[in-house]
Amino acid sequence: MPQARTQNPALIVPGALESLRGLGHSARGAGIPEVTLAMVTLRASQINGCSVCVDIHSRELEAMGVSSQRIHLVAAWRDAPYFSDAERAALALAEAATRLADRPDPVPDQVWDEVAQHYDEKQLAALVVAIAAINAFNRVNASTRQPTGDHVARVVESERVGQPG
Repeated sequence: MPQARTQNPALIVPGALESLRGLGHSARGAGIPEVTLAMVTLRASQINGCSVCVDIHSRELEAMGVSSQRIHLVAAWRDAPYFSDAERAALALAEAATRLADRPDPVPDQVWDEVAQHYDEKQLAALVVAIAAINAFNRVNASTRQPTGDHVARVVESERVGQPG
């Protein structure tokens, strides 16, 4: 298993972890189902290769009672029958907003228009903020090769009960 290049920067820079968590948590009050938010963060983390966040958000979905089929197939959501139209739209937005440099129009109107059919303006804003937050976490973890491990279960539990991890 690779070793981390450094201690997690979010733990080194005063206030960074709290700020990143705060940004991510701000999306929770907009009325988007928690499962959808967790799927969006899982999908962005899969794309970015962030093992810590993939582990956290997979466990988070498990703790919410989401079936293993749905969790495992988030990576292939287009070809799996386990997702609602609203979830599919949110996942498409997560992919587009995570892969900004992959196309001339980073978030095509087709993707935006589809997600706008399922979420109001506040919810759309919250989805964009949630995607930005998880991408920031992914970049911190992936660039410094932060490994996942047993500590992730403690993080998920502390988030579940509303305490800092």
